[in-house]
Amino acid sequence: MAAVTVAMTIGLLGFVPAQAADPIKIGAFFDLSGPAASIGTPTKLVADMVVNKINKEGGINGRPLELVIGDTEGDPTKALLVAKRLVEKDQVTALIGPTRTGTGMAVKAYTEKQQIPVIMTIGGDPVIAGGKYGPFTWTFKTPQRTSTAVTKVYDFLKAKGWTKVALMTATDGFGKDGLEWLTRLAPEHGIQIVANEAFDVNDADMTTQLVKIKAAAPEVIICWTIGPAGARVAKNVKQLGITIPLFQCHGQPDPKYLELAGSAAEGTYMPSTKLMVADQLPDTDPQKAVIREFISLYKDVYHYDRQYPINTHSGYAWDAIMILANAMRQAGTDRAALRTAIEQTRGYVGISGIFNLSAEDHNGLDVDSLEIVQVVNGGWKRVTP
Repeated sequence: MAAVTVAMTIGLLGFVPAQAADPIKIGAFFDLSGPAASIGTPTKLVADMVVNKINKEGGINGRPLELVIGDTEGDPTKALLVAKRLVEKDQVTALIGPTRTGTGMAVKAYTEKQQIPVIMTIGGDPVIAGGKYGPFTWTFKTPQRTSTAVTKVYDFLKAKGWTKVALMTATDGFGKDGLEWLTRLAPEHGIQIVANEAFDVNDADMTTQLVKIKAAAPEVIICWTIGPAGARVAKNVKQLGITIPLFQCHGQPDPKYLELAGSAAEGTYMPSTKLMVADQLPDTDPQKAVIREFISLYKDVYHYDRQYPINTHSGYAWDAIMILANAMRQAGTDRAALRTAIEQTRGYVGISGIFNLSAEDHNGLDVDSLEIVQVVNGGWKRVTP
């Protein structure tokens, strides 16, 4: 009787599914509220999307990924508190995010000390610049460096023969980073800065600065900010009857910019990821198929575009998690081994470019990862000098 009982027990156990492998926790912290929520929220949605894709394909060596979410609210102090919670309480293996340069810098010293890999989705260079900004051993980022975007713009201006430039830069961390590179790289590109004005991202009107710029007679205006402030600059430029080209930064290719600036957006230029002009890329471009898959998932499967139309920021979390996942497949979840594997990423074809990282370059993208686009008939047109 006992033998029958044992046999029945074994038989029953045979029908019990094996317990799922423990998930690998990734901390994902973005501006889900606050002034940059329109960027941070869809970034979080893309993070969900790519984790779902990876898990459906078998996860990481049989283990699923699990996102642990945090809202920085765009506040540096809160960003640090969120990072501490994710690392110390939730025991995540790595971090993705945050959204803005200021919040990225607020958490960097802590995450470097904790020796946890962080792949940031911010535009500014300081987090991986070294020197006065501190070591970046454990810190990486997927958006193009500010210096790369500035070089792309200056190469275009030089080819067009436009050398007299006026700057309009925000006073936040991203704007200051832009100003640093715009001024530093100008001489080697033969660019003369004839005016240099600043504004707060919350300023309702920038006409005072633009009146001064108009008096300096530049050939081009370059505005360096993300979000609604760039649209306000474009409107003020039009209101003042300024007809010279207006360049925005690589954070502005976004349907929201077109909506907020309205007709004032028409004709403006900016560097952009290839995501915004996917249909205009040649079929020989190795990124085209990857971008098409991304767009199909985003629009046709998850329908995120109904609330958050695709913008140049949309691919940053996809690339961050893909780079992290590829490194985990090679190195597992040991932090030190994982950090090294991320740093050794070569030839990863992503949404924002083809990534080739190194110990010196924790971004890995060059100027060829960007396109210069112009707003034409309310849409994005890929342009060459």
